Amino acid sequence: MSGYNLEKKNIDKTLNLKAIKPYGDTINDGKVQVSFTLPVPYCDEAIEAAKILMKKMGLDNPHIVFSKELTKGFTFFIGYGDCIHTVNFENIHVPKVHVEKMTMEEIDSLIKEKIGRKITIVGATIGTDAHTVGLDAILNMKGFAGHYGLERYEMFEVYNMGSQVPIEDFVKKAIEVNADALLVSQTVTQKNIHIKHLTELVELLEAEGIRENVILIVGGPRITHELAKELGYDAGFGPNTFAEDVGAFIVQELLRRNSR
Repeated sequence: MSGYNLEKKNIDKTLNLKAIKPYGDTINDGKVQVSFTLPVPYCDEAIEAAKILMKKMGLDNPHIVFSKELTKGFTFFIGYGDCIHTVNFENIHVPKVHVEKMTMEEIDSLIKEKIGRKITIVGATIGTDAHTVGLDAILNMKGFAGHYGLERYEMFEVYNMGSQVPIEDFVKKAIEVNADALLVSQTVTQKNIHIKHLTELVELLEAEGIRENVILIVGGPRITHELAKELGYDAGFGPNTFAEDVGAFIVQELLRRNSR
C-alpha cells in the first residue's frame, strides 16, 4: 500500500481495505456517477434501456438524472447508482518506476560528480503520431507547470526530433550522436497503434545491436511502467510526470549500469 496514508482508516471504523467501495456520502455507500451514449432515439424506452444497462454494470438503484438527444438516433445519459462490487485494496500491487526524487540542481551535480560528462538524450514522437505536448513538456527548455525541461539542464545534451519521426530515422540519430537515453512519446492509441510503433522500435534497436547500450523510455497518457517493461523498455511514464522524474531515472539507471 505504498503511498497510502493509513490514518485514513480512522475516518470510519467500518472501512475495510479488503472490501472497499466507491464513496459518496458515507463509507461503503457505493455511490457512483456514470455517463454514456446509446445509439437509440430519445424516448422513455431509451431511459429504461439506460437503467437496465446500469444494473448490468453492477449498479443498484439506477437513476437517470439527465438525458438528451445528441443527434438523431443517439441519446446521452448521466446516471447515479450504488456499486455492488468491492475491491481488495491490500492485494493490489502496481509495478512502478523506482527512482529517487531529485531536483534539477541535484541531477546536474550528480552527473558532474559521478559521470563527469554530459548525458545525451534523443527524444521523438515516432510513427504516425503527431502529438508533441508530452514530449515537449519533458524536453523543451520551458518545460511544463513550472518544471523546466531537460534542455535547461546543464548536464544533458538533448536532441528533440519532434513528431511523426520514422523509426529508422530515430535509430539513425541515436547511433549518430551516441545516445545514452532514448525518450519516446506516444499519444495516439487507436487500434493499439502505439504498441506496433513501440515494438518496432525495440526490434530495430536489437537488429542494430544497440538496445543494451541505451536507456529506453516511453511516455504517454496511456503508458504504464508494466506495459513498458512488457514491450522491452526500461521505464514507462504516464500522466503527472515531469522532467525531473525522467532525468533522475536516466542518471540513476546509468550509474547502476556503470556500477555493473
